Amino acid sequence: MLVVWCPDWPAVAAALAAGVPAHLPAAVFAANRVVACSAVARTAGVRRGMRRREAQSRCPELTVFATDEGRDARLFEPVAAAVEELVVGVEVVRPGLVAVPADGAAGYFGGEQALAELLLDQVSTRAGVECQIGIADGLFAATLAAHRSAIVDRGAAKEFLAPLGVHELDQPDADRAELVDLLRRLGLRTLGAFAALTERDVVSRFGHPGLLAHRLANGRVERPPHRRRPPPELSVPEEFDPPLDRVDAAAFMARTLAERFHAGLAAHGLACTRLGIYATTEHGQELSRVWRCAEPLTPQGIADRVRWQFEGWLRADERDRPTAGVVRLRLEPEETVEGRSLQLGLWRGGSPGMSGEQDEKAGRALVRVQGLLGPDSVFTAVLDGGRGPAERVRLVPWGDQRATTSPLDATWPGRLPEPSPATVLATPAPAKVRDASGEEVALTPRRRLTAPPAEVVLPGGGGPRPVLDWAGPWRVEPRWGGTGGCTRIQVLLAGEPELALLLTRTDEESPKWTVEGVYD
Repeated sequence: MLVVWCPDWPAVAAALAAGVPAHLPAAVFAANRVVACSAVARTAGVRRGMRRREAQSRCPELTVFATDEGRDARLFEPVAAAVEELVVGVEVVRPGLVAVPADGAAGYFGGEQALAELLLDQVSTRAGVECQIGIADGLFAATLAAHRSAIVDRGAAKEFLAPLGVHELDQPDADRAELVDLLRRLGLRTLGAFAALTERDVVSRFGHPGLLAHRLANGRVERPPHRRRPPPELSVPEEFDPPLDRVDAAAFMARTLAERFHAGLAAHGLACTRLGIYATTEHGQELSRVWRCAEPLTPQGIADRVRWQFEGWLRADERDRPTAGVVRLRLEPEETVEGRSLQLGLWRGGSPGMSGEQDEKAGRALVRVQGLLGPDSVFTAVLDGGRGPAERVRLVPWGDQRATTSPLDATWPGRLPEPSPATVLATPAPAKVRDASGEEVALTPRRRLTAPPAEVVLPGGGGPRPVLDWAGPWRVEPRWGGTGGCTRIQVLLAGEPELALLLTRTDEESPKWTVEGVYD
């Protein structure tokens, strides 16, 4: 795979749109933080993630822009077109990054090095922007190679990636910030160290997202190819009369067309990861572009890419602009994955950054309930830091800031290992824990169990239930100058069905066992 990367593209595109000269520092901000900055701004000390006030204090002459994905996509279309004049099979990964298969073009132009040099000159001359090129096995390795202007030998992607930091996994089109932070705290600071783990260990500790990242660290593609060709009926054609020649009309059309396209795929249990957009103008001119995505596309994602592409076509320079309006449009699923890749939760993104029309409707309904019953009538649960399972969940009124008040992954003394109980009792229920001789299990002066638990008597009768297995104890010391110390154990009880419980023994004058939580 060959990748053409235009560094700092949001800042470059914003400066081009505003007519700001390249020698002046510029930065793009979202939520008052830097998301992209020019090389001149970086020289002055501006960095991604920096607050606006700090960035302007370091570089007072900094030109400030807001994020605009439509602008970025529209101005990137000449770059994609310039690459397409030399190489077929162009796929736009995101504005600023385009990928093409390297084999055929490299053979035609006399090798990968010659192809890279030709493309550098082509993009600079045709689009008037600077770019870097990388070639490697797979899109992820090729992207990192482009960041370093490197050509990696076939089959050597794993060795190329091994010394790079794990932060490279956190790409703009695949948010892996939490995974990267966890890997660092576990001492896995390079892609090679992460790749050395077995897939079984990765899945058990990091789940399916960790497995996908592990494949990338090993120099493999994120998803195996989906060999089944999508049925022809999954394509969504549309004709326009009068011809479509305005961006606002295209944006309105894109939403309806995206819903139809996504619904057709979902009916076959599929989701799209490479979207082909094909258009025909009134004069018979054929336009096409393929968008590649790391994650399966949602209806909103499909609509955005159709709108961005139309902006690129209809607002291009006069020499590249279509000679007439678009009369036919077709959306084609160039690559699909199984539909389970797109099983999203209702509250994806939470109240501050909800995603999708259904989430927006739900958010408006909850605000309406708050208007009728008061602001404290609707809550959302936030995972927080703490030692006990009840302490780790905080209820926040709908619409309020949901940021945690304490580090989620802090080493809390006595914190239970994962997973947490599925049900946490509001009022702990009393229980009796006995050893093999029928005596109550207590604690030694060193806060250890006096004997292994053999049976547990639960409230409501039914007799004692044998203990099949148990874990612990986990000691929770009282807070400084206060009370609240306890000891927790986990038990698996025999019966129909088997029952897994979290039991707690409090530090009181008359200590007792209680049921604090129930596991699924």
